[in-house]
Amino acid sequence: MAEMSFNIKFDGYWREKDIEGMPSSSGLYCVYECLYNPENDTVSIMRLIYIGEASDVRDRISNHEKKEDWKRYVGAGTELCFSFGGVEPEHRSRVEAAFIFMHRPPENDEYKDTFLYDETTICTSGMNAKLQPSFTVRTTPRNLTHQNGS
Repeated sequence: MAEMSFNIKFDGYWREKDIEGMPSSSGLYCVYECLYNPENDTVSIMRLIYIGEASDVRDRISNHEKKEDWKRYVGAGTELCFSFGGVEPEHRSRVEAAFIFMHRPPENDEYKDTFLYDETTICTSGMNAKLQPSFTVRTTPRNLTHQNGS
């Protein structure tokens, strides 16, 4: 394995009721608590709950076993919403691990305390609320080493 860099563009925010509009593509997805504003049909992102990866993101979210757990983070007047960033299948696990290691969402269990891949740099763009725009993670078998990019 070698040092790698990825540019991940997050497309859209999909409310739970609009999940059928999400891409059924390979990539990374973020689960958020959001506040919907019907006047201008927008959402305000309140918090990041979970990060995952799948070959078909829409299907994975629709049938996710943790969906009820995610809903515990939804307060009065808020709801779940999701974003999507395309990632090639061969890199999904590495990119997911880097995102989880860096952001430590409360509903993720794996990858929070160790990053077992070689140095990985991520630049995010698009609908990337609550995500660092640029960060690098390094192999850390036993300890946490986070370094924000510039």
